[in-house]
Amino acid sequence: MIRKYNEQDLEAVLDIWLKASVKAHDFVDAEFWQSQVENMRNIYIPASETYVFERDSEVVGFYALHENMLAAIFIEPELQGRGIGKMLIAHAKAQRSQLTLSVYKENVSSYQFYLSQGFAVLSEQTDEHTGHPEYIMGSAT
Repeated sequence: MIRKYNEQDLEAVLDIWLKASVKAHDFVDAEFWQSQVENMRNIYIPASETYVFERDSEVVGFYALHENMLAAIFIEPELQGRGIGKMLIAHAKAQRSQLTLSVYKENVSSYQFYLSQGFAVLSEQTDEHTGHPEYIMGSAT
């Protein structure tokens, strides 16, 4: 079930974000992701419109929108590949007429996932935080 995020979800969301970020971005030092947890807690999640995916009363995935940007979409690593991401993307597309997102070029599986969900590369840039190249992708719903 997808529902609107509430403050009781914060620790689960942060835990999922950190575990999934470290797994998906093994080309970035794990210490970088750990150093960003407080920014997620205090800046990014509060500034975003966030939805969680709940299974058996447990939060196992989430996405966050900031204006028309899909700022985050993360699933518990052991549950990835089971359709939760597709459901979250479909839900996000229902919230906005257009979505953009950024994805590291080295994160090939996520890039391929976004292509399969109707996103296309709009541009390329270098992430200012990590120095790694990333695609800016967009989709019209």
